[in-house]
Amino acid sequence: MTGPDRPLVDADADPAEVLVELLAAGHGDGLPVVPPTAARVQQMLAGAGEPDAELGPVPPLFGALTVRAVAWYAVLAGCRPAELPVVVSACRAALDDSFNLLGISTTTGAPAVAVLVHGSVAARLGMTSAAGGLGTGNRANACIGRAVSMALAGIGGATAGLTDMATIGSPAKYTCCTAEGTRPLPSLAQRRGWGVDVDAVTVIGVGGTVEVLPGEGYREPPSVLGPAAAAMAGVVLASGQPERGALGEQFLLLPPEPAELLAMHGWGHERIAEFLFEQGSALLQAASSSLAFRAGIPAYAAGGLTVAGSPADVQVVVTGGAGVKMLLLPTWMGGSRSVTAPVLPLGPTAGGGTA
Repeated sequence: MTGPDRPLVDADADPAEVLVELLAAGHGDGLPVVPPTAARVQQMLAGAGEPDAELGPVPPLFGALTVRAVAWYAVLAGCRPAELPVVVSACRAALDDSFNLLGISTTTGAPAVAVLVHGSVAARLGMTSAAGGLGTGNRANACIGRAVSMALAGIGGATAGLTDMATIGSPAKYTCCTAEGTRPLPSLAQRRGWGVDVDAVTVIGVGGTVEVLPGEGYREPPSVLGPAAAAMAGVVLASGQPERGALGEQFLLLPPEPAELLAMHGWGHERIAEFLFEQGSALLQAASSSLAFRAGIPAYAAGGLTVAGSPADVQVVVTGGAGVKMLLLPTWMGGSRSVTAPVLPLGPTAGGGTA
């Protein structure tokens, strides 16, 4: 190996030995990696105008985010060069103050950085917004999410048991990435003002995942969404400090089949979000009052608890394959706001913003 920080290895290096040495040096996530040879890193960087320009400090130890550093981790994660702009854009978005990467990286809780990819870039890279997007089987989904996680942890110095103090952790810390579907709702990036069909990424500090099924024999929107509202109340209640629900967001991943049913009834994103917010908050208030009564302590003020900051903080994203099972992604109750940003080219004049 060469180089003290992000070493390069010989082309004929034994991958098993490379893994052992990298882990000993504090690199990687414990899973096998693609050996970072000079040729692979250079190929990953093809077209990058200023690979060593500093794009911001990465908590908790505030290492410098650069395209070159991210490229090294993208090689480890198994990415292809065309995927690097998505990985870099996601890492940059995670540095937004509202995302609170410092808290996510160092808490004793188990949040992870989830990535949603919007626009035609997902299809060009071979990502899937169909069955199993957050599961196994799709290389691009898995590798992009893994590269973001490894780059932020490695550049930022988040080391389990030292700076990353997660009591138990989460498998989502390895990778948590999928693409948004194209119908029937406008994309999250469009709703956040980035335009129609823009290539964009959203980073979410997810506190976990909860599978949600529609009510038995569902035919109407309330029976589809009622269990999701209950799940939102449940995750806020499980935080131990239900008043913190008002500080966060809720993301509901909605497969095409129930999304189309809701659309047939004229329910767009705003109406879905309002229903989930109102029903979830009502259930949260009722459950909190009941638990407080049983414990012999004063109940929370009526109407004072909510499952998110407002209906605008309940996001519905269409993704998934056949079937009706939804997935709830609550944001970390310690305090994190999702950030959406365009996928930028890696040339020297790339600018951008977040929302």
